[in-house]
Formats: sequence, structure tokens, C-alpha cells
Amino acid sequence: LEAGSISMAAGGGGRLRNALSGMLCAFALLLIGVLAFSIRLFSVIKYESVIHEFDPYFNYRVTQFLSKSGIYEFWNWFDDRTWYPLGRVIGGTVYPGLTLTAGTIWWLLNSLNIPLSVETVCVFTAPIFSANASWATYLLTKEAKGHGAGLMAATILAMVPSYISRSVAGSYDNEAVAIFALIFTFYLYVKTLNTGSLFYATLNALSYFYMVCSWGGYTFIINLIPMHVLLCIVTGRYSSRLYVAYAPLVVLGTLLAALVPVVGFNAVLTSEHFASFLVFIILHVVALVYYIKGLLTPRLFKVAMTFVLTVGLALCLAVVAILAALVASSPTKGWSGRSLSLLDPTYASKYIPIIASVSEHQPPTWPSYFMAINVLAFLVPAGIISCFLPLSDASSFLVLYLVTSVYFSGVMVRLMLVLAPAVCILSGIALSEAFNVLTRSMKFQRPISDGRR
Repeated sequence: LEAGSISMAAGGGGRLRNALSGMLCAFALLLIGVLAFSIRLFSVIKYESVIHEFDPYFNYRVTQFLSKSGIYEFWNWFDDRTWYPLGRVIGGTVYPGLTLTAGTIWWLLNSLNIPLSVETVCVFTAPIFSANASWATYLLTKEAKGHGAGLMAATILAMVPSYISRSVAGSYDNEAVAIFALIFTFYLYVKTLNTGSLFYATLNALSYFYMVCSWGGYTFIINLIPMHVLLCIVTGRYSSRLYVAYAPLVVLGTLLAALVPVVGFNAVLTSEHFASFLVFIILHVVALVYYIKGLLTPRLFKVAMTFVLTVGLALCLAVVAILAALVASSPTKGWSGRSLSLLDPTYASKYIPIIASVSEHQPPTWPSYFMAINVLAFLVPAGIISCFLPLSDASSFLVLYLVTSVYFSGVMVRLMLVLAPAVCILSGIALSEAFNVLTRSMKFQRPISDGRR
């Protein structure tokens, strides 16, 4: 009886500690959201609540038209004051995610009798979504390295200069919501990898659809995730969870992406998306091999393996030949100008001067990295080492995300924005591991009373 009462008391104490830690974690996340929101209000406090820069003001005009005329008029709106005198079909030439998000927020607030103007909603959209991005960073890092690393990474993202430059109040551009969609899509992918849940896989496809609606940088997602899937296959880490995490994203995500007018059939016709389809085929071949291996004896499996490899290689060569013919028929080999500028840094200066003339498309200098991510650059190597101790599917994805974003940020200074979440996550992991090492020697033991003083 005494032992049972002690175990019940210990269980109750454990539940109490879990509840207390959950409350503290929620309170810390609330403070991080407030920090991320308030730190981006300096332009409003110093000047006033206004939209600044040209592209944000154009997005504000589109949002204003959406709020007045409705979504159906928005899709068919021909704006004769943009790109004068040619005009512009707004519904088919803009990424509508930012506009629809701000318009929905404005509609909800007015439905609740909170009469804010469209301009005010547009001014504060970026700070609001910076808090959401911090929380998404916490979720992503938690899946890889636990709550402590997640809180640290979220705190760093709330203050990193590279992200602040694109999310201040009044900076009403696509990146205001796109970075949140990027991080949240990665979180749902890693969550599906860890759980194998089809529910999270469906949410992942929907989050990817929101990213496609928000920014042209969605091609980074649809190339990075296939690279990680291929890395897992090559290193012998294939599992049913990997299949569930990737297959619904390609099928459902591509179908949803084709619904966005500015993307349309480019979701299946351009070279930016071919890697996802090729890895999709390879994944099914590997899944078939593992399925056959579970049914046959080792001797029969070798015979079947030879047959499957022969047929599979023939099919892969046929598909590659068809894709090569399609790509060769295009003057740009199926790539957009900006994508070619990332793959070949000299391409824009040779063939598309208008892209090379934009300052944010120039390669960054070394001081730019220090101004954008500051002292975090010195913490990233420690974070990479921590990801390998031990190496999991989630931690390998974070390392791959960092490596690819470092390359692309070195080609185009604008993509320092994509690098910032990866740097914050790896730095948060490094700081969390450092605190764990410092506190590992502190052991708290509960004294057991035996009746003696």
C-alpha cells in the first residue's frame, strides 16, 4: 500500500510538472509573439501608419479593390492604371495570397464590429504574421530537438535583422505572409515524417498551396523536399512515414498549385517542378522493392530485384528522354529567368539586364551577412554538429535546408530572407545544447523522509 501510494504521488507530481511546464511554454510563446509584433512597430511609432514603397502600395490598391468589389470582380479586374498604357489583368498576374489574407482579416474584423480601415489592416499584416512565423519556427525546431531549442529559435527569429527588414509595419509585400507559410510547410512535412499521419500530410499540402498563393519562392519548397526524400532513400532511411510525407504533397499539392491563375499549368510544365516528379517515381520504385522483399524469399527476391531494376531503369530512361526533349524545345530549357539566375549567377547579366539591374538581385557581400544575421553566423556550425548527435530525418532536413539556403543567398541578396529561418533554427539548437551542457551537472534529488531528524 505504501509503495502504491508513493507511485501515485509520483505520477501526480509528474502530471503537475508537465502541466506547469506546458503553461510556462505557452506563456513564453505569448511573450515571443508580443516581442515579434512590437519590435516591428518602430516605423509607425516614429512616423505614422502608412504604406511605404511602391510594391506594397500596389498591393494595398488591390486589397482595397477586393474589399469594395468582392472576390469575383477581383479575379476579373483589368487595371488600366498599372503598366500604363498596356494595363494589367490583376487576377492572372499577381500571387493572391497576401491580398486574400488581408482582405479576410478586414472582413472578419468588420463582421465583429471592429471598424478598421483596409489601410490599417494592410499596415499591420506583416507584424502579425511575424509572430505567426516565430510560433511556426518553435513547432519546426521542437520536432527536431525539443521544446528548449524551439523556444530559443523562435526568440531569435523574432529579433533577427534579416527578417525584420521584410516584415516591418507598412511593408505590405508578399514576403509578409510567405515566410510564415514556408516555415509552417516545413513543420508539417517534418511532423508527418515523425508521425506518419495522413492528416498532417493533407495539412502539409494545404499549407504548400497557401505558399504557392503567396510567393514565387514556393519553388524552393518543391525542390528542397524532394532533395531530402532522395537523401533519405540513398542513405537507407526509407520508411512508410517518408512515403506518407511526400506522395500526398506531390499529388494534392500540384493539383492545388495549378488552381492559382498566375501558376496554372506551369506546375507541371516547367523545369522547376520536374525534380519533384522524378523523385516521386523513384519513391514508388523503392516502395515496390521493399514490398516485394517482404513477400519473397531471399533467393526469389534477387531474381525479382533484377527484373524490377531492369524494367525500372528502362522506364526511368524513357521518362528522362521525354523530359529532356521537352526541356530542349524551350529556349530557356524550361526555367524561368530568376531560376536560371540562381543556377547560373552570370545568366542575368548576360541575357536579362532588367533582373540584374535590381539591387536586391545582386550577390551579397560578406558584411551583408553580418548585418543580416549578426552573431548567429558563429553559432550555426555548432548547431550543425548538434543535428548530427544523433542524426534523424528531421535534423537532416534542417541541415539540408541550411546548406541550400546558404547557396541561394550567396547568389541573390534578397534570398537572405530564406536563409534567416534556417540560421535561427540552427542557432537556437546550438544555444539550447550549450545550456543543457552547462546544467547537466545540476541534479535535483527529492529527499526521502525516513522519520529521523
